[in-house]
Amino acid sequence: MSGINSYIDDFLDYLEIEKNRSPKTIENYAHYLARFTEFANEGRQRFSPAHITLPVVRKYRLYLNHAKDHQGQPLKLITQNYHIIALRAFLKFLAKQDVKTLPAEKIELSRISERQVDFLSPDELESIFAAVPHNNKIDTLRDLVILIVLFSTGLRVSELINLKRKHIDLKRGEFMVRGKGDKPRVVFLSIEARNLLDKYFRQRTDNAEAVFIAHAGPTQHQPLTARSIQRIVQKYATAAGIAKKVTPHILRHSFATDLLINGADIRSVQAMLGHSSITTTQIYTHITNKQLKEVHRAFHNRRKNSKN
Repeated sequence: MSGINSYIDDFLDYLEIEKNRSPKTIENYAHYLARFTEFANEGRQRFSPAHITLPVVRKYRLYLNHAKDHQGQPLKLITQNYHIIALRAFLKFLAKQDVKTLPAEKIELSRISERQVDFLSPDELESIFAAVPHNNKIDTLRDLVILIVLFSTGLRVSELINLKRKHIDLKRGEFMVRGKGDKPRVVFLSIEARNLLDKYFRQRTDNAEAVFIAHAGPTQHQPLTARSIQRIVQKYATAAGIAKKVTPHILRHSFATDLLINGADIRSVQAMLGHSSITTTQIYTHITNKQLKEVHRAFHNRRKNSKN
């Protein structure tokens, strides 16, 4: 075992025990650092932390820029940055252990162009909800509940598929989820979402714990998968005549945009989305003034019309 590998093993143990990072986070860090050791050990007898220098890091960044993903495509710049973030975290750990190496703060991340946020207009949202057939079938009721809950809560699809009936307090209109990094947060239901969930639960005759399940076929009463939820969202977007690809995450974007347009402060939106950093939430403030004006007018009219 090379010198660097033993330190990486200690670092991963540190993430698990002292930092209480989620298994997925540890898995990702292990993957990113494995790529670094692959680079570091190439043509070298024994690579140690003392060998990590700025010229070595520059060569590593070139190495990443020429690397391919599992589909044979070049690594995206943001993915390359994830590798560098893992390396910096590892260097910070080494510094805490008084191990001689490159100071983490000397490594900068690559600049990435501003992320574009795609969201649905109020008219597009209403057309998607209206595309769900109004009949007595439980699967169509379930589909409508999924759409309304996604938009009214901003849940990630992974959080949605892991929901259990016993965790939802319909009387209070809220429940708790554990998001990225296993961090808990309280999620609030709109009145419409709460009423639809109540109706859906009352029509259920099964004993399945999951909130959203299959109601027919070989997977009957089994929890829906993330792929199933994605298909449901796209199905009604297509039926509504929306040409662009619509995903559960676009409904999450729409939730955040709706809150900000209607006056919510960014810290509250950060908490409701479960973002650990305010920087992540700030992508929603990068909408142009023209879009803000148009969306505000649409949401304001929609709210006004609902009172008539």
